[in-house]
Amino acid sequence: MPEEEDKAWQRLDKFLFFARFCKTRAVAGQLIETGAVRINRQPTIKPHAKLRPNDVITLPLPRGVVVVRVVSLSNRRGPATEAQLLYEEVA
Repeated sequence: MPEEEDKAWQRLDKFLFFARFCKTRAVAGQLIETGAVRINRQPTIKPHAKLRPNDVITLPLPRGVVVVRVVSLSNRRGPATEAQLLYEEVA
């Protein structure tokens, strides 16, 4: 249901783009398809995997592996300050 997306859940590639972890959704999709991204410790290769608030994502980034908890979902790619409110880093 398109009306539920961005409210109850969101595509993983879309979230990575909106939260500014990737420059485009295509880049996010390529990163996911390598199998390097995990949701709640489970590897995923599907860019359309459903992501919900409180899910934990493990991402391999150029600065190192980052673990974040999804705080909220967005319906657009906003400025960096807004994007940082979508997640919190897990130590």
